[in-house]
Amino acid sequence: MPERKVIDETFTISRKRGNGLLRREVWVDRQGHVVRYNLAYINHTIHSGDNGRVVGYDNAHGFHHRHYMGKVEEVEFTGFEDVEARFEQDWIALGDRK
Repeated sequence: MPERKVIDETFTISRKRGNGLLRREVWVDRQGHVVRYNLAYINHTIHSGDNGRVVGYDNAHGFHHRHYMGKVEEVEFTGFEDVEARFEQDWIALGDRK
């Protein structure tokens, strides 16, 4: 088995913090390095396209990228921790936009 899923979580966000769901999936190789990830803030009331994904980061399709309201842009990858921090900033900022 070359890679294994180590995180598979879905959290419900309270209405006060922006409503919706946070989805985190992470796969690692035998050495424990992150080889695949999917981070998503899902809220169908903010964005109905892209299965409700308002903002997300993943490395599917052979490159690291950010989804935002249906648009996809390539992002520089300096490490998974950095991607997680950017994702957290993005969804918190969206929740604070009231």
